[in-house]
Amino acid sequence: MSTAPSPAPAARAGSTPSPTRSVPAARTLADPDTPFAVVDAHRTRRNIARLRDRADRLKVALRPHVKTAKSPDAAALLHDGSPGPVTVSTLAEAEAFADAGHRDITYAVGIEPRKLPRAIALSRRGVTLRVLLDSTEQAAFVAAAARESGTVLPTLIEIDCDGHRGGLRPDAPGLTGIGRVLHEAGCLDGVLTHAGESYFRHTAEEQREAARNERDAAVAAAGRLRAAGLPVATVSVGSTPTAHAADDLTGVTELRAGNYVFFDLVMAGLGVCDLDDLALSVVVTVIGHRPEYGWIVTDGGWMAMSRDRGTAAQAQDQGYGLVADLSGALIPGLVMTAASQEHGTLTARDGAVLPDLPIGTRLRVLPNHACATAAQHHGYHVIDGSRGEVAAPAVESYWPRVSGW
Repeated sequence: MSTAPSPAPAARAGSTPSPTRSVPAARTLADPDTPFAVVDAHRTRRNIARLRDRADRLKVALRPHVKTAKSPDAAALLHDGSPGPVTVSTLAEAEAFADAGHRDITYAVGIEPRKLPRAIALSRRGVTLRVLLDSTEQAAFVAAAARESGTVLPTLIEIDCDGHRGGLRPDAPGLTGIGRVLHEAGCLDGVLTHAGESYFRHTAEEQREAARNERDAAVAAAGRLRAAGLPVATVSVGSTPTAHAADDLTGVTELRAGNYVFFDLVMAGLGVCDLDDLALSVVVTVIGHRPEYGWIVTDGGWMAMSRDRGTAAQAQDQGYGLVADLSGALIPGLVMTAASQEHGTLTARDGAVLPDLPIGTRLRVLPNHACATAAQHHGYHVIDGSRGEVAAPAVESYWPRVSGW
């Protein structure tokens, strides 16, 4: 973990540069200009330990997805301070995590030809970078690139377990043909699936069923490849809901999840976590009042929180986020219900009385979607929630995050 504030990360090839700026030293959450992102390291460690213990019980390797935090400092908590296997969603993440010492990385987004030189460059640095695909066309250009460069490009075939996104169905006629193209180039590593529809499964039993379906799809696809005489080393599954619901992962080699390090209101709404597990928040300041409308206005709009309204489809719509005081204690009934670019609107609900919050009051807003909210910020001011609720929590460190692609 970083012990002092540090500059935002430098841009890497192919990434969208972040502004080069120093992060002023902050003693407490009362110091930095708002809005800014805060991470409670105590809750983060607790969330990490919970899933690690579950993976151990299920006897599978855990390959955390770093797309939520996008921070090597945060990732240092995943494997007891040592670089370990991770999943990434961008090559900028892969490059940053390779710089931080990670040598076992899965790039879990379908590969395209122009990104292969960056993948090959990482391989030549000694990184095992797995790429992902779901078509014969992709398999052909990966195989050709591997042969031409003399580089092994371990490749996973994406399996569609629920119709959420990309991938081949486990019984797709072209599955073994793709596997053979990759195997002949020394590139076939295995299969990967993601139960994206689990984010819309609202009961514990529905989530367990999604986990079983995810497992069965991946294992069936791996079985077809093996029956065709093709090697399958990796059978990879995971999403935050299914990772916490799975009760049997027989045939699976690794489990992936990312959101769980911070959690958010969507996960709390699904019952995957409690509100007390949410490790990410955004500090905002009260800048105005509209008593005729019952509004408190802050300087944190959708540029600070994102436009994600993931709880709108759940039983309890949490607007743009629940509101806590600076210590982290939730203010009963106070919700961020509207946002423009740089303004947030707070209102009372469920019969609550709108609190008297003078201009200049600092608040913390818990986000709907941790990944989307984190992406609005260059890094995190880190606190230790184990110290209890204090008026202005001390800032222990600053974790820069990776941006761009």
